[in-house]
Amino acid sequence: MTHTVHPPPAARAEPPPPARGRRAPHAAEQRRTGRRENLAGYLFMSPWIAGFLLLTAGPMAASLYFAFTDYNLFDAPQWVGLKNFSDMFADPRWQKSVEVTLKYVVIGTPLKLVAALGVALLLAQSRRGQAFYRAAFYAPSLIGASVSIAVVWRAIFTDDAVVDRTGQLFGMNAGGWVGDPDMILYALVALTVWQFGAPMVIFLAGLKQVPRELYEAAEMDGAGPWRRFWNITLPMISPVLFFNVLLETIHSFQIFGSAYILGGQGNPCGPADATLVYTCYLYQQGFENSRMGFASAMAWMLLIAVGLVTAVLFWSQKRWVHYEENAR
Repeated sequence: MTHTVHPPPAARAEPPPPARGRRAPHAAEQRRTGRRENLAGYLFMSPWIAGFLLLTAGPMAASLYFAFTDYNLFDAPQWVGLKNFSDMFADPRWQKSVEVTLKYVVIGTPLKLVAALGVALLLAQSRRGQAFYRAAFYAPSLIGASVSIAVVWRAIFTDDAVVDRTGQLFGMNAGGWVGDPDMILYALVALTVWQFGAPMVIFLAGLKQVPRELYEAAEMDGAGPWRRFWNITLPMISPVLFFNVLLETIHSFQIFGSAYILGGQGNPCGPADATLVYTCYLYQQGFENSRMGFASAMAWMLLIAVGLVTAVLFWSQKRWVHYEENAR
């Protein structure tokens, strides 16, 4: 019996080794170029980095330390642990500031957003003088946070002023809102609603992105203005609405200047603490009473509260915010 011997398969030719001697200088040059580009980038970023470290990160770290100390801005801080937080929760005026702030946020933020959306719907329609109206409605948001506007607003709502006289024409009792503990907070809310220009511009940009074909199809099916608004406009601008709700809620928690000035000379934060918002009481404790450790604890508690509210809003967006597919 004969056996056929098959020749071994031909050895596969190995590719020649890479010419490392010629590529090394190219790779080294790339590394040097990358280092130079990174250095240039960090150089341009250095003003922001320095500002962040000196004006944001540094003060935040210092305030976190002061929150656990007894510090009056003049003597060396003394470590007290959680005493500032326990004193804060037991302080009736702190509880009052939380109550006033929540009331202001719950009332002022929705009214401001409703006004902004309503005006944006009107300005989204083509009409003469549209640019002028947009600028006119946006202007209060530029000047509304100034001290001078708060002083003027206080003068408008004092006794026998414009608002008081107008109210008397409709049978309302005489008396300015500023001196009334039950009404002064609503004067502050009115000032906030008057500054609806910034969210209005954002709503207007969102309305411009809604396809007109959807409105035309809904109109052909017999849908009225309210159904078109509820079933088309709101779902399509829900991401913009979520952004405005988030932004305005955070801003409402941070209100200070208007509330402090509206209270008046010698009576900051309103009669009977009617406009004692959280930041106003924080300012009083830190700079008027020289309790900087207590004020730092209040500031970190505010940060935690705003963080929790933000987390709840992000969690809730799954139920009412509608994004386009693959847009998130």
